[in-house]
Amino acid sequence: MSLYRHKPGKRMSEAVVVNGLIYTVQVPDSGQGDARAQTAETLGLIDAVLAELDSDKTRIVEATIFLVDLADFDAMNEAWDAWVPEGQAPVRCTVQAKLAHPDWKVEIRIVASR
Repeated sequence: MSLYRHKPGKRMSEAVVVNGLIYTVQVPDSGQGDARAQTAETLGLIDAVLAELDSDKTRIVEATIFLVDLADFDAMNEAWDAWVPEGQAPVRCTVQAKLAHPDWKVEIRIVASR
């Protein structure tokens, strides 16, 4: 089994690659804006991490989206739909959750292939 921790920190790594699968969880850096803006920001961070690991959004296998308020589902989907390439949508679920920072409206977990 191969395992690589990308940008490891004391508490967590930016991503972990196991047997060619990339696991990452991203939240908006700024915590500003509505759910659409925070989703777009978070997806941009995912793009950056995947690029650093020689992958991209066309290789995403699975996504889990955590929303503080399911009333933001449509706004989140506006950003998501603009981001996902046509014909490349991964398996996805969206759940309501209380997030660790009070300004965050969204957190996104991604599994992608390398």
